[in-house]
Amino acid sequence: MAEKKELSFEENLSKLESIVKNLESGETPLDEAIDKFTEAMKLVEVCDKKLKNAEEKITKIVKKDGSLEDFTIEE
Repeated sequence: MAEKKELSFEENLSKLESIVKNLESGETPLDEAIDKFTEAMKLVEVCDKKLKNAEEKITKIVKKDGSLEDFTIEE
């Protein structure tokens, strides 16, 4: 069985935007709209996790000894 390739944030966002446009058109039958809405909510969850993960990574700084430290701007 082939492995399922994980989509990038941008690919997931593009799929989400497409679903939203489709649902906003008002031409989607109810059963299909419910399925699309469910898929959209899953995509929102995936995108949210990817954003939080990215945020965690960029708020850390690597010290000279290789350890991670929270990055803060001193005012």
